[in-house]
Amino acid sequence: MHEETRINSTLWTELDNTPATTINPPLYRGSTVLFKNYAEMCEVDHHQFSGITYGTDRLPTQRQFEEAMRRLEGAALTRICPSGIDAIRTALMTFLKAGDHLIVCDNVYMTGQHFCSTVLKKFGVETTAVPANIAGDIEKYIRPNTAAILLESPGSITMELQDIPAVCAVAKKHGIVTLIDNTWATPLYLDPFTLGVDVTIHSLTKYICGYSDVLAGTVSTNAEHAETLDEFYKTMEIYTPAEDCSLALRGLHTLEVRLSRHAESALQIARWLETHSLVENVLHPALESHPEHQLWKRDFTGAAGLFAFTLKKDCSEEDLGTFIDHLQLFHLGYSWGGYKSLLTAAKVNRQTNSRYAGKTIIRLNIGLENVDDLQQDLEAGLAQLQEL
Repeated sequence: MHEETRINSTLWTELDNTPATTINPPLYRGSTVLFKNYAEMCEVDHHQFSGITYGTDRLPTQRQFEEAMRRLEGAALTRICPSGIDAIRTALMTFLKAGDHLIVCDNVYMTGQHFCSTVLKKFGVETTAVPANIAGDIEKYIRPNTAAILLESPGSITMELQDIPAVCAVAKKHGIVTLIDNTWATPLYLDPFTLGVDVTIHSLTKYICGYSDVLAGTVSTNAEHAETLDEFYKTMEIYTPAEDCSLALRGLHTLEVRLSRHAESALQIARWLETHSLVENVLHPALESHPEHQLWKRDFTGAAGLFAFTLKKDCSEEDLGTFIDHLQLFHLGYSWGGYKSLLTAAKVNRQTNSRYAGKTIIRLNIGLENVDDLQQDLEAGLAQLQEL
């Protein structure tokens, strides 16, 4: 045996047998997974092997996060995806086929809606958008071939809530799968499974990870649909890098502490904005003024740090720029749920009637900065509008 070959073989054996105990689990990277013997490889061919067969077969870091998330959600099965939108796509493709009809709430993530109206349509799935505050009246939109209903409560821009138990009751009567994007509330503030939902979706990019440095998402199911998701996931060989799984697991450890701070600061700023002379509506479910506030009180145990507001005056882009560009602590950027306060402002087009049609929605991601500093920053920015 050549010396180089002997050294490489010995080194692999020695490292493989010298585990270390650390607080955080180790990262596992790799494509090829080695079997102990030929008998184990034969077990794979006979579908009897319970271990890991390849790098796309959910390496240990991924499995550790999935199990932690599954427990937090009270789900039967959780699978991680490379992004939030990929989690939406995976969930929909798992439960839909050509000829099916899908109902989508009109405040669902816009990129997800675009996927439905383009890719799913291309493969023979028809989509119907329904009002963002739908309840038991969803019955009138159901067809004989309706296979799934996609909810997002509240929507991450205009903050409408659906009556989740009422929708699920109708869906179950017709044998329809219900899915919900629960990114805003996280499993800490809303438990969709107890309300009758079959499948939950999370963009881990937001609150779960919390540091704006990860793209990932999850799909979780109840026991009835776990096997269906598991088989689809295996077939697609969906892979999420170990580093992202590890960072997502890190985020779970601090989620409760961070989310509590986000929620407290956001509610303080939302209540203050309600008193501002320039502000018309504050779109925050925990406020008594929110149209679906009673649903929030009934179904949720807390509120997140993302909300929006509208102005009494319909400002031009130039005037809005005067306000927004004056801000020092709020930065312009998409996504939310991280420690940094962010802002977006735009009109939102809906397929159905919207209570905010034609209005510019100013959305705030309230981060972990000092709340009084954030409020003063907004106050100084709005003062620029008052002078126009």
